[in-house]
Amino acid sequence: MKKVLFIDRDGTLVIEPPIDYQLDAFEKLEFYPKVFRNLYFIRHKLDFEFVMVTNQDGLGTPSFPETDFWPVHNLIMKSLENEGITFDRVLIDRSFPEDNAPTRKPRTGMLTDYLNNPEYDLSASFVIGDRATDVELARNLGCKAILLQDNKDLLKEKDLEDVCVLATRDWDRVAEFLFAGERIAEERRTTRETDIYIRVNLDGNGTCDIHTGLGFFDHMLEQIGKHGGMDLTIHTKGDLEVDEHHTIEDTAICLGSCLRKALGDKRGIERYGFCLPMDDCLCQVALDFGGRAWLVWDAEFKRERIGDMPTEMFLHFFKSFSDAAAMNLNIQASGTNEHHKIEASSSSGPKHPDGCPKGYPPLRNSFQQRLHLTQPPTEMPVTHVKGPVRNRHFCFPFITRKTSAFRKSRRAF
Repeated sequence: MKKVLFIDRDGTLVIEPPIDYQLDAFEKLEFYPKVFRNLYFIRHKLDFEFVMVTNQDGLGTPSFPETDFWPVHNLIMKSLENEGITFDRVLIDRSFPEDNAPTRKPRTGMLTDYLNNPEYDLSASFVIGDRATDVELARNLGCKAILLQDNKDLLKEKDLEDVCVLATRDWDRVAEFLFAGERIAEERRTTRETDIYIRVNLDGNGTCDIHTGLGFFDHMLEQIGKHGGMDLTIHTKGDLEVDEHHTIEDTAICLGSCLRKALGDKRGIERYGFCLPMDDCLCQVALDFGGRAWLVWDAEFKRERIGDMPTEMFLHFFKSFSDAAAMNLNIQASGTNEHHKIEASSSSGPKHPDGCPKGYPPLRNSFQQRLHLTQPPTEMPVTHVKGPVRNRHFCFPFITRKTSAFRKSRRAF
């Protein structure tokens, strides 16, 4: 079945003029940042049809003569075409809002060819636009919506938040989402010893809501969420009156399973490694989600406990976690401070560079172009791995999508 991107024009492909909201002169024309390279990638690498759906209030009337509209519109279309971006259909409604025309967004009068048509999978299609009417159109079509705004606040009045799967002003993020999908998963595990609920959003902001009944274990898990740049909810009720074993082990199993589910088909991820110094401690972590579960653990602890967590359970946690996630995990930690060793093991991933937006960097900079070197130049950060490394957004402290949709080669496991 075919999938469609129903794409708005003004405020989505081009900047909408802020005074009269009417693009009727060449001097008003400004394309939306990053729109060309992202639409090119989506058009040529993903399997969506492109349909432009736009309201042009009063087009053909004295308030908006066609002689003012078509030259600018044709330049927009020609500019897109010159960059390899073509639309299968362009649908323009000319009515005023007060006309309540059935063809005007958010109504579906211009899109009847797609409704109840077995050739199209509207549930896997998207409307992309900058207004609440675009999201409402998605609801009327049975699609999902991507809103080109910083947040979903303007959707609250009509209760449209659930229709919108992504709110962003960054076309890099739009392409990333369409390429890899919504990487959110939930997992519940209930046994005689534990009752666990976990929710993971791999493309979140590092927001954590973690309660296991063990303070240091909570702290350890928060490092994974915070430095991995993912939203992580973990609620564990365990038989702590017996001991900590079941709480830690079952949480690791549930978290690994949830992470594996969120990764889906693993499109766009790659092997990753990172080396982190933390005061006296040095920790190296490398992983591969190739489906071959294996743990290499090289870390010794002299204290019986750190906080309220037995140090013998660190190995057991990562073993259960890597098995459930079906990943090859290699951890080496050395140092004198026991707290730092396990903290570094849980947080060995670089943070977002200041000023960098989340998502893929669209074009590799000079640093990223050198990432395929086995040994990085001396001016680079202390990251020593074989293969690509990323200084970007991580799904786990050590997991990352590829440098956007824009790398020529991708290796999905």
